Amino acid sequence: MQILIIGAGGVGSAAARIASRRSFFEKLTIADYDPARPQQLIEAIGDARYAAAQVDASSEDSIVELIRSTGATHVLNAVDPRFVMPIFTACKTAGATYLDMAMSLSQRHPEQPFTRTHVMLGDEQFAAADHWERDGQLALVGIGVEPGLSNVLARYAADELFEDIEELSVRDGANLSVEGYEFAPSFSIWTTIEECLNPPVLFDKAKGGWYTTAPFSEPTVFEFPEGIGEVECVNVEHEEVTMMPRWLDAQRVDFKYGLGNEFIEVLKTLNKLGLDSTDPVSVRGVQVSPRDVVAACLPDPATLGPLMKGKTCAGVLVTGTLKDGSTGSRYLYHVADNEDTMARDNSQAVVWQTAVNPVIALELLANGTWSGAGVLGPEAFTAAPFLDLLAAAEPAGYGSPWGIVEK
Repeated sequence: MQILIIGAGGVGSAAARIASRRSFFEKLTIADYDPARPQQLIEAIGDARYAAAQVDASSEDSIVELIRSTGATHVLNAVDPRFVMPIFTACKTAGATYLDMAMSLSQRHPEQPFTRTHVMLGDEQFAAADHWERDGQLALVGIGVEPGLSNVLARYAADELFEDIEELSVRDGANLSVEGYEFAPSFSIWTTIEECLNPPVLFDKAKGGWYTTAPFSEPTVFEFPEGIGEVECVNVEHEEVTMMPRWLDAQRVDFKYGLGNEFIEVLKTLNKLGLDSTDPVSVRGVQVSPRDVVAACLPDPATLGPLMKGKTCAGVLVTGTLKDGSTGSRYLYHVADNEDTMARDNSQAVVWQTAVNPVIALELLANGTWSGAGVLGPEAFTAAPFLDLLAAAEPAGYGSPWGIVEK
């Protein structure tokens, strides 16, 4: 296996560091628009299998050329979602296996944005599924943490714990703090704005399938495990809701994110001022995107690790009929502690928790445990081998246990 990671930001860098301790691949190239970033990274890692490259992630031709020149068999997209389609299409053209951690962007309904779907997350990619399947190529989509690990946990619950599933509710919460900053998002603000201000999608079989609601709706207090405690979670647009019903039989699916009131008010203010827009505006004769300006004014999440404290938790609350015939709920989850991830890979908890999952998926593809063709989510594959590898102590596994609590 020869891997190409596109994007040397927080998640791409963390994936490269994690992979350096594994032996399942022969070569790894990490590419970025700024060639200095991957070069500095590979010098810091010091792995002879690694190489750096430059790429324009908005140019399909540039990506195809890089895939062919590096001999990449597998491409991991580690840039923000606006570049999904050029990379996805380039992999199809070049004959490479494609992996991403966020899917193609949505478009809200022009007349009824808070009740009806229009173009959902991932629709552009799923529309090409037959083409990929016919040619025997695999696009493994949404294999970060959310989507990604949450989908794997949902598949595990369906296979091992539940006879019938009433509801899959993805719940994400944290008790992270960043010393010295009043406002410092721990993940890409570009992506955060996109998912938090778009109309959230929910799935309900009784209501005919997918529909939308208002951002930050239906607040629910949820107690997260391992000392994180109670966090108020709200509806947010996320890929799991558009993915899970394609492979898992559940009556309802939603995604609730523990943002906190301060974060929500900041996002609302950005929206009121038009600073969430991606449409360029003219500033003294220069065309700039307001959202790009916001991102440029905030600290790079990849640099916040030394200033962060606390834990982040990702998981799925599953409700239904268990294998023993009783009814109940189980929360399947994974926690990343910032102190631990900084010590392991000099990566803050949120980006490390995202990055470890595509590396595990690549290892399962390399050894043949996972295989397939088409545009497939993690739910399409057996979950137990993935979770076993995640939890097993190093060097056999990745040394990052997951858990189940009764709710």
